Amino acid sequence: MNNVYIWTLIFCLVMSLGGCTQKHDHKGKIPLVEVNGKFLYQEDLHAALPLNLSKDDSILFAESYVRNWVEDALLFEKAEDNVRDSEKVKALVESYRKALVMHAYQEELIKQQLAEEITQAEIMDFYEKNRSLFVLENPIAKGLFIKVPLQSSGLGDVRRWYKKNTQDAIEQLEKYSLRNAVTYDYFYDQWRPLEEIGAMMPIQKWEAESRNLGQNRDVELKDTAFHYFLHVEEYQEKGAQKPLDFAQEEIKEILINLKRVEFINRVKEDLFFQASNKNEIIYYYLNSDE
Repeated sequence: MNNVYIWTLIFCLVMSLGGCTQKHDHKGKIPLVEVNGKFLYQEDLHAALPLNLSKDDSILFAESYVRNWVEDALLFEKAEDNVRDSEKVKALVESYRKALVMHAYQEELIKQQLAEEITQAEIMDFYEKNRSLFVLENPIAKGLFIKVPLQSSGLGDVRRWYKKNTQDAIEQLEKYSLRNAVTYDYFYDQWRPLEEIGAMMPIQKWEAESRNLGQNRDVELKDTAFHYFLHVEEYQEKGAQKPLDFAQEEIKEILINLKRVEFINRVKEDLFFQASNKNEIIYYYLNSDE
């Protein structure tokens, strides 16, 4: 992103020479461009900038983003001056706002209430009846990982402990990791995608080892700086049935979506009856003949 900083600093220098923003309070933000009192800030550009762009691509993106912002600002200003039915536009904006607010509220209700209504029995029942839906696209594993500096003491003990799923071995590793480990990750109780585990290992050496995890559950690798120890307690290949505890959150989301409409309708009905009981709803059209 340094190239963007350089570019924006040049842009700000040009602006400051023009003196167009000197009297405006930007609340700590760095302006890039102004169109009739409206500002695009450096922070906005950085938030929009895609990751891992090359230097040249970053500059091209920045220039294009600023140009598009300026053109949109000019078009909006022109539209505001020429759109006659501003009340219709305001009504549309209010309609969109209403829809967004209701959607946000519904999603919060679903997250807080409907999610709690999904029982473990429902999840298990759906899993058993729809096993074909739950097939692994990538391998997963349970186990333990520890990464220690190359010159660490006690490596012989680590080699014994990391292979054992016993309380004593785990406790010894945990104590050792507090003093020596760069990374210690216990995941005997949680499935992890193999690619996530591999991201912690030396890439080239890991690629060869990862193909044999079905047979070799204990992996020790090293590079010029660290030792890497991985014990795989449980392993599932690509194409295998997803274990229930791995598929559980996915199933919960499916069940929530299936119940979403019914739940929202129930909420609306409850609100309607509550308002009716409190006489908060007035039907004027019923009295139109009087």
